Amino acid sequence: MNIALILSGGTGSRLASDIPKQYIEAGGRPIISFSLERLSLHGMIDAIQIVADPAWQEPIRTWLPSADPQKKFRGFSLPGENRQLSILHGLEDIRGYAGDSDYVFIHDAARPLLSEKLISECLVAAVGHHGVMPVLPMKDTVYSSTDGKSVRALLNRSEIYAGQAPEVFQLGLYYEANMRLMPDDILRINGSTEPAVMAGLDIRMIPGDEKNFKITTKEDLERFIRITEAYGIQS
Repeated sequence: MNIALILSGGTGSRLASDIPKQYIEAGGRPIISFSLERLSLHGMIDAIQIVADPAWQEPIRTWLPSADPQKKFRGFSLPGENRQLSILHGLEDIRGYAGDSDYVFIHDAARPLLSEKLISECLVAAVGHHGVMPVLPMKDTVYSSTDGKSVRALLNRSEIYAGQAPEVFQLGLYYEANMRLMPDDILRINGSTEPAVMAGLDIRMIPGDEKNFKITTKEDLERFIRITEAYGIQS
């Protein structure tokens, strides 16, 4: 069983918008609906869990008839103090209807250009491994600095990658990896794969997708709106 966990609990503070970025309309529909629909229609996804603030759960329910045509939505989970605690809340709820050997597919609602191809590649690559993370190679020269003012070292960009969502993990092992970080260390986690790596899990890297960008800034939002205007629907 493969369960998609959509993270939609963020406030979008960096966008300086009146509403969280994942609920802003683009192309006549809320941004969350793009990835939600893509996951609903994908044959390898069996269920969908959504992390969302209670204030937005009812609006999401009104979008489900069109955004979740295959009726895979199983329930809401509450946001946590940070992204990783939101994930843990989702894992706890998913364990109520899924087994430890099942896989959880973690995706950001603010990444609306999730492709059918990337979903398939993540899930296929997960077989025989504890998890999968799509990555992008670094194109620019990369430097290390401790103060942001002076260069400490030039890094080998051929050995450095940028991680993307979605990330896929075997449910039981990933849940245990997160629980080991409770209650304090989990607040210092910056990426979904970090707890898995710290626990020594076997995480496979696969090529990511440049189009699968996260809407974080106003410029990101404007870029996505231009895409919806040019193509009508996600490519």
